[in-house]
Amino acid sequence: MTDEKREQVHEQRTKTDSVQDSMERREIALHFCREEKAEAEFAHPADVAEHMENLSLEKQVCLMQHLSPEDAAEALAEMDEYARADILRNLDWDEAASILAEMSPDDAADVLDELDEDHRDALLRYFEADDAEELRTLMAFDPDTAGGVMNTEIIIIDHNVTADQAIMQIRREIEDKEIPYYAYIVDEQERLVGVLSLRNLLLCRPRTLLKDEVSSQSLISVVFDADKEEVAHQLAHYNFMAMPVVDYEGRLLGVVTYDDIIDIIHDEASEDMLGMVGAGQDETVDTPWMESVKKRLPWLIINMVNSAFSAWVVSLFEGSIATMAILAVLMPIVANQAGNTGQQALAVMIRQLATERFDRKKSWIAVWREAKIGLLSGLIVAFLVLLAVFLLTHNLLLAQVMAVALLLDMLLGALAGASIPLILKELGRDPAQASSIFLTAITDGAGFFIFLGMATTLLL
Repeated sequence: MTDEKREQVHEQRTKTDSVQDSMERREIALHFCREEKAEAEFAHPADVAEHMENLSLEKQVCLMQHLSPEDAAEALAEMDEYARADILRNLDWDEAASILAEMSPDDAADVLDELDEDHRDALLRYFEADDAEELRTLMAFDPDTAGGVMNTEIIIIDHNVTADQAIMQIRREIEDKEIPYYAYIVDEQERLVGVLSLRNLLLCRPRTLLKDEVSSQSLISVVFDADKEEVAHQLAHYNFMAMPVVDYEGRLLGVVTYDDIIDIIHDEASEDMLGMVGAGQDETVDTPWMESVKKRLPWLIINMVNSAFSAWVVSLFEGSIATMAILAVLMPIVANQAGNTGQQALAVMIRQLATERFDRKKSWIAVWREAKIGLLSGLIVAFLVLLAVFLLTHNLLLAQVMAVALLLDMLLGALAGASIPLILKELGRDPAQASSIFLTAITDGAGFFIFLGMATTLLL
């Protein structure tokens, strides 16, 4: 056999082995998907989503292809935004469209919004014209507003029908509606004129006109461009299951439901926690690491500048520290104690702003409250520190300087911690955004200056 012939035989064997390996891998993947499908069909969508997020992308796509469109849609709606976007990009167009079609319009709009524009437009071509237009309308709303989180699968009834006619209409439509808590009553111009719970509707006399039933209602709704945090506050305040969303003419657009509100509150709490330390407010462990670097780096640089300022303050008293080394030992206590006091005030104020409407007068009264807390706490801690430093050094004047500096810095920390979120709010910024970094700069710089300045003046 010639060398050329041997080479051809070797190439043929290599190709055959490669095909066999590929077929074996495909068979293993299919077997895995069948087993996973059998388990997923009897599991809650949230559990399926959590399990899928721990699988490789290849297995995620395979499992999605083997689930029914309804089950796949429910699981996809529960998944992290990065994971579900990757899955949709790797599914065939018709498969991805069939899954999205089974989702509620608000969830489908959220998922589509995570894709690039070309991919999104290509998928929308697989939808019926009316459904595609509805999704485009939902995506046009700001995602941080009521319109961006509302659901349009609601029961809408004309105000001229009777209670029994309304019940018959609900029976016909309820299978296609996701939210059967309330019936929304509209007039001829589609303006919202009333809301009836299904219970109240069933208790109405059969021949009662709905417009008479809701004529004395005090109607509560939100405009489509209201901030989603404000919607959450309203829904929690009135203990509704859903909040109607209208345009400026009062026409009904959709509703925001309690399950969306839970997500909003959870997201806002997470954003506040991450924002306080300068991390990306929408960051998760699945966020691409380079994107996280871009979000965190600016605040790390600002923090470095703040630290440099604190170091510069300390350098002003280099001679004092060299003369009296105990000052270097006591310095961190002042800054750390004030920082902790400020963090407590900061956390309380951010929580207040996150859970209630912004009331300027009430908020600044809360600053005065934090100042009183900081003052009394500072007096108690300062007295304890005075005793400790005196017992350690037998220097009463040093102990007094340390106590006064600690008291002043703790009072400043309480005031700064309570004021920074309000100042950011007044400036139109997120009250939590990097507030911890600004607080640390104030308590460290001021604490070092007060303590070292008093020590230099009174002890040296």
